[in-house]
Amino acid sequence: MMEILRGSPALSAFRINKLLARFQAANLQVHNIYAEYVHFADLNAPLNDSEQAQLTRLLQYGPALSSHTPAGKLLLVTPRPGTISPWSSKATDIAHNCGLQQVDRLERGVAYYIEASTLTAEQWRQVAAELHDRMMETVFSSLTDAEKLFIHHQPAPVSSVDLLGEGRQALIDANLRLGLALAEDEIDYLQEAFTKLGRNPNDIELYMFAQANSEHCRHKIFNADWIIDGKPQPKSLFKMIKNTFETTPDYVLSAYKDNAAVMEGSAVGRYFADHNTGRYDFHQEPAHILMKVETHNHPTAISPWPGAATGSGGEIRDEGATGRGAKPKAGLVGFSVSNLRIPGFEQPWEEDFGKPERIVTALDIMTEGPLGGAAFNNEFGRPALTGYFRTYEEKVNSHNGEELRGYHKPIMLAGGIGNIRADHVQKGEIVVGAKLIVLGGPAMNIGLGGGAASSMASGQSDADLDFASVQRDNPEMERRCQEVIDRCWQLGDANPILFIHDVGAGGLSNAMPELVSDGGRGGKFELRDILSDEPGMSPLEIWCNESQERYVLAVAADQLPLFDELCKRERAPYAVIGDATEEQHLSLHDNHFDNQPIDLPLDVLLGKTPKMTRDVQTLKAKGDALNRADITIADAVKRVLHLPTVAEKTFLVTIGDRTVTGMVARDQMVGPWQVPVADCAVTTASLDSYYGEA
Repeated sequence: MMEILRGSPALSAFRINKLLARFQAANLQVHNIYAEYVHFADLNAPLNDSEQAQLTRLLQYGPALSSHTPAGKLLLVTPRPGTISPWSSKATDIAHNCGLQQVDRLERGVAYYIEASTLTAEQWRQVAAELHDRMMETVFSSLTDAEKLFIHHQPAPVSSVDLLGEGRQALIDANLRLGLALAEDEIDYLQEAFTKLGRNPNDIELYMFAQANSEHCRHKIFNADWIIDGKPQPKSLFKMIKNTFETTPDYVLSAYKDNAAVMEGSAVGRYFADHNTGRYDFHQEPAHILMKVETHNHPTAISPWPGAATGSGGEIRDEGATGRGAKPKAGLVGFSVSNLRIPGFEQPWEEDFGKPERIVTALDIMTEGPLGGAAFNNEFGRPALTGYFRTYEEKVNSHNGEELRGYHKPIMLAGGIGNIRADHVQKGEIVVGAKLIVLGGPAMNIGLGGGAASSMASGQSDADLDFASVQRDNPEMERRCQEVIDRCWQLGDANPILFIHDVGAGGLSNAMPELVSDGGRGGKFELRDILSDEPGMSPLEIWCNESQERYVLAVAADQLPLFDELCKRERAPYAVIGDATEEQHLSLHDNHFDNQPIDLPLDVLLGKTPKMTRDVQTLKAKGDALNRADITIADAVKRVLHLPTVAEKTFLVTIGDRTVTGMVARDQMVGPWQVPVADCAVTTASLDSYYGEA
């Protein structure tokens, strides 16, 4: 049963006026808007009067609730059916911790009451489009429609691809249908591999292969052999990057083999509690420095706030999952986008060249993305202290006339530094029989196929695949997991974590094979032991979804009680889903259907898949050089200062708390007038020393 509870006003007068202005600009005759939160409680049993009062009090937050009956046409904006919002996860957890076990789930929507002149059906669709993010939300016309949020379907079984009967064409069709982004030689590889195994592949195996071997995960272009103007090149792009470490390896403890790189740090006092006594004290030891930078471009292009937020969240998890567990400290966030074309403030060099329909505008990315990144960093508990912002979009002369260059698909850069204990820099040995664990939130039907989707050229995938690869953020859950990791590394030699990776692109279908393969083992898994908030998910959706805030770990069986104790203390959910095996083989059992969705040698999945070769020719641009004859010095200076790359960036700095941790020595602001011109960020190595990291 569903119960509806009204909430507080959802928009300030400022936000309402902005919405009204947007409607007027679109020639939509909207006169007034009232918006309030509406809460929906999915109950498994009725609440008594005391429990009802408790739930009502829990949902009374923000401005005072309105008692009037709203006027106007109702447009109810909620999360898309089949998804669970971050707010829902947190609110449901709080309700359960308050003893309200009758509440299966709480969800929240925004009820917009629109007073307008007579609008056509098409104009109402335009109004609805302005009120919601179609990648994350939907619009209903009545409050009771929200019952669709709580409908659970029966799980679908795995589906087989008839390779043995239909041959290579079956793989080609599956590649298009599932959005796998497989290259021709990878299709040939799979055909040969499964023909040798004497059986057909199923959808979950193909999806797993596509994620694990996507450009996003395997860096196939960076590792490719290059032939330029007929001359084979001695180094790949990745080898060129690694050459710096090979040339000057001094003070580097780990590089290009873990979730982050590690260099030597200073001996300082690290402040944490003793596990046995519970007393906090300084522990004098080397605090080695770890560092990581990665990108999260495709999700940010589709839905900027959650895209940038989960980009920062994924980078934080990489830091925490370095070695046998580490501690993130400070972050950076960067963006490269096309021209902003701010309404009423368009610049002379900005032309409207259009964009792919499913990618949001550069302005939307820069008004939503930085907020998502800053929010996740702060809500997790670390400051974002540096970064960059570039815009570029231009028609340039090429070998074939003019071509348009820019960042319609943006660069969203997430990075950071942290610290790690000396004896935890290298990962441990996964012993046979070690318990294979997922630490963090439940599986949800979100972020499906992100690794493959981000590996496609923008515009090649369809809208449903783009939506499926959108992720959602829950920094509070990630903080709980990090607290467990902190408790583990603080145990020193007694650290129960043998091996750890974060769950990113491809979900468990990439993380678990990577974990056991890197540890020289195989794994036997039970699919239905994975925590899940959606009982109707198929095996593919459970194994391959990219639900955030999760880690995979190997813990020795005799250390499991200690690990369980730490997780219960931090209220961090976890599940033991498998055991490490001597044979490097991957098997996944599904006790719901009593079948084996995956039964593969690891080398089929992660072995020597075809290596890419790029054969290219140097192209010379044609056309005239830039004509600067009609540009005055004054105009040139004005344009340079108006270019976002050069212009003042306070708006990217003041959106977050830069003092978090109390270990920030230098943030973006400089001098008595606090101008954002710092050329680096500096943190202290500890609370008791003058050592630090820049």
